[in-house]
Amino acid sequence: MKTTRKTTAKTAVLEIFVKSKTALSHTEIYKQIEEICDRVTVYRILDRLVNDDIVHKIVDLDGTVKYAKCHHHAQRVHIHNHAHFSCEKCLEITCLENVKPSYIIPHNYKVNDINFTLSGLCPNCSNSNI
Repeated sequence: MKTTRKTTAKTAVLEIFVKSKTALSHTEIYKQIEEICDRVTVYRILDRLVNDDIVHKIVDLDGTVKYAKCHHHAQRVHIHNHAHFSCEKCLEITCLENVKPSYIIPHNYKVNDINFTLSGLCPNCSNSNI
């Protein structure tokens, strides 16, 4: 059984993820808690949360790494085989939990990770263009 330290900074980062409906970059997270800890501590917390399967990484279309809370409460096997949506206007990334990417690869390949990102306009930005 894993034991994890519960620090003020880690609690603050977890609270940010609870409140956020979109993926966040290290910088976006750090700006919200810079009075609590330094940026290196935020990186360490994010690495720990990824390793503990509490959050997962998403690479933005421009190469920026963002983090989103995992929604796998009752699953024994934890995989991130859902799509993400990257809005070209507001630049927010959203997990699309019910959209499962499919692919066909040769038999001698083994997939360890999937990074499937759709891009366009999110509902908020689409409605503001009307």
